[in-house]
Amino acid sequence: MINPMQQVVIATRSRSSDAVITALQDAGVLHLKPITGGPLNTGSLTEGDAQSRREDERLLARADSTIAELGSYRPAPTPLPDSGQWAAIVEGAAQPVSVLARNRQELQADADVERAYGDAVRALARMAGPLDRSRRLSLLPFLLQPSDDVAELDAALRETLPERYALATETVGQNRVGLVVTLARERDVARAALGKVRLGELRLPGRFDGMPLGDASAEMDRIKRDGAARQGQLNAERDALAKQHGPALYAVRDALKDRVAVHDVRAVSARGKYSLVMQGFVPVDRVPALNAALGSFGDAVSYELHPVDELHDDTVPVQLKNSDYVSRFSVVMGLLSLPKYGTFDPTWVIAVFFPLFFGIIIADIGYGLLFLWFGMWLLGKARRNEGWDLSFFGAFVPPATLSNLGYVVNVMAAWCIGWGFLTGEMFGTLLEHLHFFYINPELLNNLWGWTGITYVEEAGITHRGLVPILFPRLETAYFSNVALVFSLLFGILQVLWAWGIRVQQGLKHHDSAHVWEGLALFGSTVALICMAFATRAGKDFGQFTNFSSPLVLLMYAGFALFVVGWIIVIKQFPLLPIELMSQGAAVLSYARIFAVGLVSAILARLCTDLGWSLYENIGVLGILLGLLVGVILHFFVLALTLIGHIVQPIRLQMVEFLNPTGFNNDTSPAYNPLRRLSPSTEPSAGQVK
Repeated sequence: MINPMQQVVIATRSRSSDAVITALQDAGVLHLKPITGGPLNTGSLTEGDAQSRREDERLLARADSTIAELGSYRPAPTPLPDSGQWAAIVEGAAQPVSVLARNRQELQADADVERAYGDAVRALARMAGPLDRSRRLSLLPFLLQPSDDVAELDAALRETLPERYALATETVGQNRVGLVVTLARERDVARAALGKVRLGELRLPGRFDGMPLGDASAEMDRIKRDGAARQGQLNAERDALAKQHGPALYAVRDALKDRVAVHDVRAVSARGKYSLVMQGFVPVDRVPALNAALGSFGDAVSYELHPVDELHDDTVPVQLKNSDYVSRFSVVMGLLSLPKYGTFDPTWVIAVFFPLFFGIIIADIGYGLLFLWFGMWLLGKARRNEGWDLSFFGAFVPPATLSNLGYVVNVMAAWCIGWGFLTGEMFGTLLEHLHFFYINPELLNNLWGWTGITYVEEAGITHRGLVPILFPRLETAYFSNVALVFSLLFGILQVLWAWGIRVQQGLKHHDSAHVWEGLALFGSTVALICMAFATRAGKDFGQFTNFSSPLVLLMYAGFALFVVGWIIVIKQFPLLPIELMSQGAAVLSYARIFAVGLVSAILARLCTDLGWSLYENIGVLGILLGLLVGVILHFFVLALTLIGHIVQPIRLQMVEFLNPTGFNNDTSPAYNPLRRLSPSTEPSAGQVK
């Protein structure tokens, strides 16, 4: 649910404002809203306040850049030094760290040059020999692509420098390097000949530019030989500096952020010579904390709480407040924008239907156990307070996120295993081959006969096993229609529910246009569903005149509601009939649950059946070979299809369900209260009378 908010206006004396803002930081409940216009000063700070802010921001930027260069994670908390020492602490760490960072950059630049040009420079140095130190001769190195013709260069040089040059080339990797030797005074003539055949002189980057080829080759040999050891030495120095300066640096950085936050609060507040006024929002359940923070100031502070205007104020922040189970799915909700304040929170809907749909699609005990193992691995890392370094994606997943992710994966795994028992699938048909699961024709006819299907047992085939299959989706010859309609029932539920939410939100906000839009499309969706069932998916249009059928009557009532609603909102939504056609498609989109799941099951069955056939045809060797083939194929099938199995349930929630509700049209800012990062060192600072 969306945590209800109240708006608060706080007025205080200028001389008490720093203490009041600090108390609000300690309380950590006030989400500030900038004040614009009015008789008091607003916006950028001036004079002494502006200078103080610039100094604090400069020192904060210095601390941030030093921490970034150290590359360390936050250490254990340490006592905050006296504020008079902050600048010395930051500069004392920044100077050696900046020198170290420069050395690391230079080493990395040298390593990059060696990787890019090392082989070419060595070959050129061999060709040049001692000539690169001659004062009378000049050397022009160049690179040749496979398509370049050295004969063209030789002809150009012969034309401009007859008998006064030497040309040599050598193959290096995929390309060739070359060297032109000429008299020093004719260097430019030789360079012009290179340009004539679309070749350029090889110039080494950085400090290697202008260095003799022999010296450059020797230097690159040294870099290749000693670079790793030097890198390790610099890393050790960085770790030592992080251990020495990190705790105090983090403590000072947090305190500076708190101090800059005080300046930021003053900048978004209304200021006079003797007073300061702030406004913002506070959750209803955190009002007692606000009262406690401001109550100690007595008549030095005056504040007033009043309800928010959710209809016209787009700045009201959103804080989601849900049960522990639902809150864990914040990792999935992170793919969506926050809901608009005053609407509804779909987190619990996603928490219920996303893992359910995923489980129906996979519906395999073996795959479910793999997901369960992965979820437990994630939870284990989270319990050990370890993150997950996904450096190949340029990301790091912190322990708190891993805990939520592991929990969500375990819920998905539970649904996979549960549905796997209903479909009788474990790595496809493995347990069917082992006669653990089996088809019971009589049970299936009793269970699903009301849908009109009948399982006809083939002559000479006996079914035996321990656990009967209750949802045989792999029996496509007779069960596909049941599985398809079962999936579409979720679409009927969610699409109608979504338009119901649209109507409810319209009534709540007194928005008649959205009320009638929702009613029109709710009625038309009901009509389309009734038409599909009454005509048996278009096979019997004669049912349109069968007024004794409740489905036909409900169909006409739904279309009538659509016509009435469209007439009322035709100015706002003239293209509503086009939207009507899309509603049938929205319901049909839920067939993805059936289709994607069936494809997954068929692929899993093929993998297992192939491995099992090797066992049956080869014998003992076939067991090992079949196991190996089955494991490899299952791995590739799961790896190639897993993203689709996750994306499809999310898409059904984000598009088919949330679009009709209007969720994707508007959003609100996240609740981001003013809070302290550093420990409070002055608990009695709020005692101002």
